[in-house]
Amino acid sequence: MLNTPTFDKLRTLKLMGIVQGLEEQLSATSYDDLSFEERIGLLADKELTCRENRRLKTRLTQAKLRLQACMEDIDYLSKRGLDKSLIQSLNSCDWIKEGLNILITGPTGVGKSYLACAFAHRACLMGYKSRYFRASKLFGELRLAAADGRYPKLMNSLAKLNLIVIDDWGLTELDDQARNDLLEILEDRYGIRSTIIAGQLPVDHWHKMIGNPTIADAILDRLVHNAYKINLEGDSMRKKKRNSV
Repeated sequence: MLNTPTFDKLRTLKLMGIVQGLEEQLSATSYDDLSFEERIGLLADKELTCRENRRLKTRLTQAKLRLQACMEDIDYLSKRGLDKSLIQSLNSCDWIKEGLNILITGPTGVGKSYLACAFAHRACLMGYKSRYFRASKLFGELRLAAADGRYPKLMNSLAKLNLIVIDDWGLTELDDQARNDLLEILEDRYGIRSTIIAGQLPVDHWHKMIGNPTIADAILDRLVHNAYKINLEGDSMRKKKRNSV
C-alpha cells in the first residue's frame, strides 16, 4: 500500500489524476497482472484526462453560455429551415480555424440562442476559448470600461477569444460609441478569430440598424462576407412546448 506522505507529495504537485489513478490501481486486483510500464502509462493517461477535464470546465465557466446547449441535442424535426448537413459540417469547428463567422437570424423563439450556444459549447469541447454576450450587455460593459479605464484591457481580452457570441443583436439601433466599439472588435478579429451574431433582424437590414453608412460598410465587410448564414423560420418553439403541456 502506498504510504500517505507519497500521496501528500503528489497532491502538493497537483497531480490529482495520478492520485486518482493510484487509488484505483491499489483498490482493484485487475491491475496486478500489468507490467510496471503499463501501469505507469495508465497513470499518465489518467493525469492527462484529469487536466483536460479541468481545462474544459474552466473554458465552459468562462464562456458564460446563456443556455446549456450542445450539438447532439439540436432539434432537426421542427420545421424551421435548419440545414442539417450544414450544421453537422460546422461541428468540426474548422470554421474557427479559418477565422470565419456565423450569422443566425429568424423570428423570436425559433432557437437562435440555443444554436449559438451549441456552437460555442462545441468550440469549448474542441479547446477553443469562447464567450457569450447579449448585445446590450456587451456594449454596456464596454461603455463602463471606457469610463473607468479598463477599456484597453477589456478589448485585449476580447481579441484573444477564439469565439465571441453576440446574441439579441439588432433590437435597437447602435449609437456612436457602440458602432465604434463593434468596428474595433471586428477589426481585431478579422480573418483570425470567429464571431457568431444571432438576432431577429434580417441581414439586409443591418446596415440601417448600425446607422453611420461609412462605419456600417466597414463593419459588414468584416462580418458578413466571410460568414455562414443560417436563417431560421417558423413558429416559436417555446409556444409549441407550452401548447403541448
